[in-house]
Amino acid sequence: MKKVKYNETSIDQLPNDKPVLYRIETETGNLNYTGIAKRGRVHDRIKEHLGKIPGTNVNIEQFSSINDARNKEKNVIKRNQPKYNEQDK
Repeated sequence: MKKVKYNETSIDQLPNDKPVLYRIETETGNLNYTGIAKRGRVHDRIKEHLGKIPGTNVNIEQFSSINDARNKEKNVIKRNQPKYNEQDK
């Protein structure tokens, strides 16, 4: 797991070499959104949410496959019911 500020400069510092599950969190640690990104698309995918989904921090968890990340995403959404996620609730 790696946690950085939810801004363009910090997002660019995240590893981009494996699929990830990312979580956009508020200042108090509430989960606003969770998603997945394929290897090589981590920065671009998270930046797509800037200005659309509010948050203070973004956490990522790396996986060996996109399917592993997708399975974890479904579990996180069901368990936490993030405000901005619509699928898998």
